[in-house]
Amino acid sequence: MLSAVLALSSGIQAYQAGAALRSMRTAPQQESRLAMMASKQVPHGGTLVDLFAPESDAESLISSCDKTIELTDRQSCDTQLICNGAFSPLTGFMSEDEYNGVVQDMRLPSGTIMGLPVVMDTFDDSIEVGQKLLLSYQGTNMAVMTVESKWSPDKPLECIKAYGTATIEHPGVRMVAMERGPTYIGGPLQGLSVPTRDFPCMTPSEVRETLPDDADVVAFQCRNPVHRAHYELFTRALDAPNVGDDAVVLVHPTCGPTQEDDIPGPVRFKTYEVLQDETKDTDAGKRTRWAYLPYSMHMAGPREAIQHMIIRKNYGCTHFIIGRDMAGSKSSVDGEDFYGAFDAQDFAKANAEELGVQPVPSLNLVYTKEADYVVAEEAKEKGYTIEKLSGTKFRQMLRAGEEIPEWFAFKSVVDVLRAEWK
Repeated sequence: MLSAVLALSSGIQAYQAGAALRSMRTAPQQESRLAMMASKQVPHGGTLVDLFAPESDAESLISSCDKTIELTDRQSCDTQLICNGAFSPLTGFMSEDEYNGVVQDMRLPSGTIMGLPVVMDTFDDSIEVGQKLLLSYQGTNMAVMTVESKWSPDKPLECIKAYGTATIEHPGVRMVAMERGPTYIGGPLQGLSVPTRDFPCMTPSEVRETLPDDADVVAFQCRNPVHRAHYELFTRALDAPNVGDDAVVLVHPTCGPTQEDDIPGPVRFKTYEVLQDETKDTDAGKRTRWAYLPYSMHMAGPREAIQHMIIRKNYGCTHFIIGRDMAGSKSSVDGEDFYGAFDAQDFAKANAEELGVQPVPSLNLVYTKEADYVVAEEAKEKGYTIEKLSGTKFRQMLRAGEEIPEWFAFKSVVDVLRAEWK
């Protein structure tokens, strides 16, 4: 793989093994509320954080701010997930000590595991510790941030540790190197409001109220339309040996920025809505819940799998489906994979006990003429005829108006893609 190493200013000593964890403000330093929860799952760190201030306090909080910061799409997602508790036990953007601990060892200074750093970056060097910042996004005042920490991050080290590489051929590294500002700031948040998104995003507390309080909840993460193989995968996960009898599945697509060639959010949302309607009265549909997550993908492979497990734990899930090469990515130059097919699964298994979330490896399903969807091993053993349709061929057929076989895609989803996606 070509090694176009990211050009960032940093001392070579940044790559030396690392600094010990330091003391930090303990969560929650701000007052946080324990949400009423229906799900049996305990939040990460023990408390489901809720940082939204009473509406009556909004005016005084806004007037106390020293300056207004316009958030990027990615920053707005992180702000929303901090405020609503999806990133519990965080009560704000990470301080330098928190950041260093997570980058180096995947640990907050309290010892709590965290997959990836959650940071606020800026190009504004005039921001000072002690200032209050109004975080605004497309006309919505999302939160007030009190700056308690300001530093110049070691971005090469962050990328090597979090993404396993420092080449800008990786989309996550490219984001850190070319989109994020040179300065990071950390500090607690007080939530004000949330923007109107293409997807209606319930809070962890709201999602928990839709889940059973005495059964397992299996989370399925996706960022693309759900086709038949995906549907078979997450509904059959309910039959996994480590999943309880009365379990339900939570389909939880991400709706923040993803990769440049992904299907636009509004189109994906419509495909999910029509699929819910098409399947709601089936046996599988009755055991399926849907919600949407305003999360910005990093494509960080194994460490992002841990981040997803933590988030879904806060939403009430006890299990998490780990697909082949989950959150993986390919080199933008030679197309080579950055992670092995099972790296994320193995890493999730190694950390499952501490996380309190059980990974459910995704089945390698294939469609056969003789027996519908079966695992590939069974199809080979019994000599079944396997039908295949590549993503590239599917797109060609879609654009040409050709009929898409229903074993591959739901008709309702195909109709939306034909009408909305060019």
